[in-house]
Amino acid sequence: MAPLTHQSARLIFKRSLQRPHSTPATPKRQKATTNTERSSRNLPQTSKPASEPIQAKVDSAPPFPLPLHQRLGPVSIAFNAYGRTQKRRPWATQICTSLVIYFCGDMAAQRIDGEAYNPARTARHLCIGAVASVPAYSWFMYLNTLFNYPSLLLSLAAKVTLNQLLFTPIFNSYFFSMQSLLTGAYSPLEIWARIRNTVPVSFVNSCKVWPAVTAFMFAYVPAQYRALFAGVVAVGWQSYLSWLNQRAVVAEGGREGVSNV
Repeated sequence: MAPLTHQSARLIFKRSLQRPHSTPATPKRQKATTNTERSSRNLPQTSKPASEPIQAKVDSAPPFPLPLHQRLGPVSIAFNAYGRTQKRRPWATQICTSLVIYFCGDMAAQRIDGEAYNPARTARHLCIGAVASVPAYSWFMYLNTLFNYPSLLLSLAAKVTLNQLLFTPIFNSYFFSMQSLLTGAYSPLEIWARIRNTVPVSFVNSCKVWPAVTAFMFAYVPAQYRALFAGVVAVGWQSYLSWLNQRAVVAEGGREGVSNV
């Protein structure tokens, strides 16, 4: 290999000076990136502080109160189970509910009379309640779809008026006529006498109780619990109807005691 001359060495040195240097550029880019990050950190962040008070306000808001039947501890379990059963099998649930209501009502009425317990009388009462349970339930479900005006007060007034003028006389006539039939009074005149002696007075007294109960039920009670709510009131009402029917029996000459059915 020939030794380098002074001229060739000088040429190589010049070329080395003219060659671009890429390594010093890296710190400059790194420094530029660092400055950009620093500038972005120093920018005022307006969106995040604005959302923090809103989130804090939402977190501090009180929770929506649960319905009363869901805040009764162990009682709520029974209410929820009844509601689920009512949704799955409404007719069967309604029949069982009516049997309990009519049984308690007749037992209370017989205690009021002060006489010896008559199981045949309770059996008649249960039979009447079982037959009327599904039609009564269907009527109230149908009534729930009627008169749904923007004004709640107007809707309730229409529902209560129709129920009181249409359903109450029909149900009371059915109740007392069936009581007469099941005690052996097959004559239409005897059945009409029982209706005439009981339905007018029972209708007048029902106007003192059921309009307020019906209005409250449609306004505040969910559909699956209305039968249960009305049943609580109906225990006392059925006691009254049973007592009224027994008074009519005595006025007609004691057919129930003679037939002992």
